[in-house]
Amino acid sequence: MDTLQNMRVFVRVVEAGSFTAAAQSLDSTTGAMSRAVSELEAHLRTRLLNRSTRRLALTPAGERYLKRCSQILADVDNAEEEASCAHERPAGALRMHSFASIGQQYVLPAISRYRALHPEVTVELTLSQRMPDLFEGSSDVSVVTAASLPNSDLVSHQLGSSCSILCASPAYVHTHGAPRTPADLSHHDCLILKTPTAPAHEWVLEGPEGSVEMHVDGPVQVNIAESLAVAIREGMGIGMLPVYAAIEGLRNGTLVRVLPQHILQKNHVYALYPSRKFVDAKTKTWVEFLRAHLPQVIARDMALLEELTQVQLADAAAISAPDALAATQKAKAAH
Repeated sequence: MDTLQNMRVFVRVVEAGSFTAAAQSLDSTTGAMSRAVSELEAHLRTRLLNRSTRRLALTPAGERYLKRCSQILADVDNAEEEASCAHERPAGALRMHSFASIGQQYVLPAISRYRALHPEVTVELTLSQRMPDLFEGSSDVSVVTAASLPNSDLVSHQLGSSCSILCASPAYVHTHGAPRTPADLSHHDCLILKTPTAPAHEWVLEGPEGSVEMHVDGPVQVNIAESLAVAIREGMGIGMLPVYAAIEGLRNGTLVRVLPQHILQKNHVYALYPSRKFVDAKTKTWVEFLRAHLPQVIARDMALLEELTQVQLADAAAISAPDALAATQKAKAAH
């Protein structure tokens, strides 16, 4: 019995959901798939799958065995890649995961530049707000944002630090005015961004007066920053955006920063991958590229935010100066 091959068949049957679908994907027959799983069960002296005419279901023993098989097969694949010099030449499919917003703003442009250097690498990018189990082998590398990382066996590299800011549309500010203090937010429509890294309805603003926590609510709630940016530009209210999702709107004038001396949700950007003895060339070179490229891009956006904010504050001061002078002159005239 070829135990390793039968393990591959077992895993594929579970992934495909049927013997027929597994046979098609492996260019084999349904009977061969069924015999391979039966041989495994006979060898192990336990049932791995409950079969019926309509569906397959893992037994408890099958669930445990599936996890072991997935890890063993991943180790075998890594060993074969090492033996075949995959560690020397970047090539093949690189499976990436990223949180949606940072993936669109930072990871996709980085992929373009990386592939210019390594054209033999193809990319499968999954954008999701959920962190995948990298040890299951569905992704090679993940790019995420977090205030800190829990202890794990993952290898992590910090790529930079960013934060979120409060934005509104020019039309909203013209109609409703801009909050002057965090407490003023209670009189505004606050748009909610649900993220994996912080409570959606609790905004912690850090500014000249220190840290202020606000409970906020509003008419719109989304889970992707780019969607929230659309709602903000449409004048629906004030929303919290990561700098990398807000910077272009601030630059072209479709967004206005409110409470510009305050920031929210300070986060770090990390590249994560499983700790393995052998790391193939495409994973290694991608992580090395991210470590060289992304810190510069993140720092550029943070510097641009500071520049735009200083211009905004200067403009606000210039506008308020005549008002202050007029008030002083009015007071003198009254006396």
